[in-house]
Amino acid sequence: MRTNPVSYSVSRPVKPDTFFPPVAVHIGSLYRAHMIRLGLCCIFREQPIRFRQATATAVLRLSPAARRARLVALCAANAEALRASLEYCAKHGVGAFRINSQILPLKTHPEIRYDLEDLPDGDGIIRAFRQCGAFARKHKIRMSFHPDQFVLLNSPRPEVVASSVAELEYQAEVAEWVGADVINIHGGGAYGDKKSALARLRDNLGLLSKRARKRLTLENDDRIYSPADLFPVCRAEGIPLCYDVHHHRCLPDGMTVEKATHEALKTWDREPLFHLSSPIEGWNGRDPSRHHDFINPRDFPRCWLTLDATIEVEAKAKELAVERLRAYLVKRKVQVWEDEKQVSGVRNEIRDAGCGENCHLVSRITSPDT
Repeated sequence: MRTNPVSYSVSRPVKPDTFFPPVAVHIGSLYRAHMIRLGLCCIFREQPIRFRQATATAVLRLSPAARRARLVALCAANAEALRASLEYCAKHGVGAFRINSQILPLKTHPEIRYDLEDLPDGDGIIRAFRQCGAFARKHKIRMSFHPDQFVLLNSPRPEVVASSVAELEYQAEVAEWVGADVINIHGGGAYGDKKSALARLRDNLGLLSKRARKRLTLENDDRIYSPADLFPVCRAEGIPLCYDVHHHRCLPDGMTVEKATHEALKTWDREPLFHLSSPIEGWNGRDPSRHHDFINPRDFPRCWLTLDATIEVEAKAKELAVERLRAYLVKRKVQVWEDEKQVSGVRNEIRDAGCGENCHLVSRITSPDT
């Protein structure tokens, strides 16, 4: 069912390259002034926090009892690693964390697939994940998933669609445990006919459960589907667009960054989530799509500086890149998420100003690009 997006009202007509960010919006029970929430993706560069994985070959060599014990150990260790990751985020002013798709290793492998409830102490592991969710809620840390690129809802092959649905359902289950609100996928392949491929994508959305469907977002990629390609699907199906500005710069479609940002904001019914990265060899390099270790500040869109949004930092230096970008934004006096105390303080200021429980305050200040 299509949901109504958050209204980003403006005091005068919007120019194509201008948008008007909110001063405060109501997201669940949380009020925030416009504020950049930087997101860390999946793993760490220097912190001693590691998520464990295993190959199917290694696990299949084990006896059934040993296999179950191995899976229990992997899943329990990853629940602990997720808790450590969230504690790091809370301590270092990182407002969002993307969970690794293999948080439950080999969960949907056709020869290994399992349910945690059926494993020894599986209920205890689920409780550990739920405790991660409680910690995240307490500290106002957002979580998301980004399934691997073999998830192709628009594939013409039924077996690929079935495996894609299984992967999305598994991640939706964990997302429900921990309170993650985004499961982000790419549009998929073109298969020689983009129009038909996107129609297949829309048809196959009906295969998803409610908990998977309501968390699903679409992301523009750097080779096939631009924002202009995906906006009609997003609007028709009520799916938010996770706007990747790097991909858009690699695969332009006639839209400016400002216009694409403005249109993407309108697809969200909650805090928007976008992606940011920089090319490793610069924009004139051999392959601008490859990610750099860090973010070049010039690649941060000026029109994002006053957004109320999550910006996931897709940089190979991981937490070091987030730390460096955060320092840059703070130096520019950009409002950046710090911790739950800061969020609570902003919420109290809004209430003290006379804003009721369900109000939306909207800014009349234009973006820095105007």
